[in-house]
Amino acid sequence: MRLPESAHTSRPWRIHDLRPDYRVEDVWALPTPGGPDDFPRLVELVTAFDPAQSSRVVHALFALRWKLGELFGWDPPRDPDKLPFAPLYSDEREWASEIRNQTVHGVLHLGWVPDGHGAFRGQLAVLVKPQGLLGKTYMAAITPFRHAIVYPTMLRELGRKWASS
Repeated sequence: MRLPESAHTSRPWRIHDLRPDYRVEDVWALPTPGGPDDFPRLVELVTAFDPAQSSRVVHALFALRWKLGELFGWDPPRDPDKLPFAPLYSDEREWASEIRNQTVHGVLHLGWVPDGHGAFRGQLAVLVKPQGLLGKTYMAAITPFRHAIVYPTMLRELGRKWASS
């Protein structure tokens, strides 16, 4: 479920101090109910995500983006089997990794938040700092795909993996 920006900005996350000039692009509640000590399991599942093992549509969208990045020189060289994110930090309730290329500097942020009923769940936020007009245009162009296809599909897959692990 998509959440308002305030679901992220109202919490005292460390990322606010590390990347104060990044804007909140997306915030999602994750289908990962658990106890206070389950956050490492969430980080493990998210960092193991492989677009090639996702739905055909998600795989195709990632492959298209990476091909465009290669053709237009948007991305630094990367390992083709991994998402191009570098870890920033991790603690008992928060984890962040970062991507930098010619279109955007972005942060993938995970938090472990109380659900209001005595349990916890994951929360995903995407923070961005578009790189000039190219970055702003790129972010605007991919928004409908992220909201309608990529995130809903990935979150369903994450929920299934969470429930079965």
